[in-house]
Amino acid sequence: MPRLKRPVLVTGAAGFIGAAVTLRLLERGEPVIGLDNLNSYYDPALKRARLERIAAAGREWSFAQLDLENAPAIAELFAAHKPRAVVHLAAQAGVRYSIENPAAYIQSNLDGFGNVLEGCRHQAVEHLVYASSSSVYGGNRQMPFSEQHPVNHPVSLYAATKKANELMAHTYSHLYGLQATGLRFFTVYGPWGRPDMAPILFAKAILSGQPIKVFNQGQMQRDFTYIEDIVEGVLRCLDKPATADPGFDPLHPNPATAAVPHRLFNIGNAQPTALLRFIELMEQALGVEAIKDFQPMQPGDVVATAADTSALEAWVGFRPNTPLELGLERFAAWVKQHPQLLG
Repeated sequence: MPRLKRPVLVTGAAGFIGAAVTLRLLERGEPVIGLDNLNSYYDPALKRARLERIAAAGREWSFAQLDLENAPAIAELFAAHKPRAVVHLAAQAGVRYSIENPAAYIQSNLDGFGNVLEGCRHQAVEHLVYASSSSVYGGNRQMPFSEQHPVNHPVSLYAATKKANELMAHTYSHLYGLQATGLRFFTVYGPWGRPDMAPILFAKAILSGQPIKVFNQGQMQRDFTYIEDIVEGVLRCLDKPATADPGFDPLHPNPATAAVPHRLFNIGNAQPTALLRFIELMEQALGVEAIKDFQPMQPGDVVATAADTSALEAWVGFRPNTPLELGLERFAAWVKQHPQLLG
């Protein structure tokens, strides 16, 4: 029997956000094609465990293990499945790793994204939703970060590739009419998260009695955003394709919108939290006190992030709102249930 509904392609489907988005799409009856290269940036066992959860959902799901930079294979995947929409979450992640391995970011985040854009163009994809990052705000100090602020001063190659993605998507919207929405994620945490990020690094160290590294002497703030809020924002944006801004003024251009169907939105909790307060709440959730090793600021890092989500709320009627205390309780419960997945 022929498929009645064109699938959604989710790249990075074995990743933290990708797996969560895939599960929600399957739950609402969407056929999904997942793509991931299962690289060893962190333990692939966690990625495989996420894929097992997806497979256990028993829905219309298929998976392709591919590198984004493999242009012929990506083109073939698009041609074979003709996705109606693409949620592009695959990327070489990590700010600090980009300092040591810049080539990985150029290949995956630039070459790979170009291949995704080409697939969307040639297979008449209706809407591309892609992951950008709060890191694009770089050296900005005006808080909260707004999509209307300029992002001309990245402090890491990772941030530079994400800004480049926004420019590339805008160009494809201009040249080919591709409807594209870029989402700037703010410090995502929660169950099934990435073991290279602070929440799992901290939880693993705290539970094993090891010191945690607290950078910039603890004088940091982050807009910690719970995974389910991120997923809700992604799906709501997916369901409302980008359109040209009828009020766009080229004499006074708004960086968040365009005269073509391309939009940019922050997805953050809009509740920046001091790093030491985050650690205190994690101690409470885990029931163990942390041993703190205070360290200087790291290259490529920023002191604070805070999201202005008014544009997202105006566009899709949603803003992240999970309290950090509740999100960390759920995260701690998952950590205790899955100690083998902490890396």
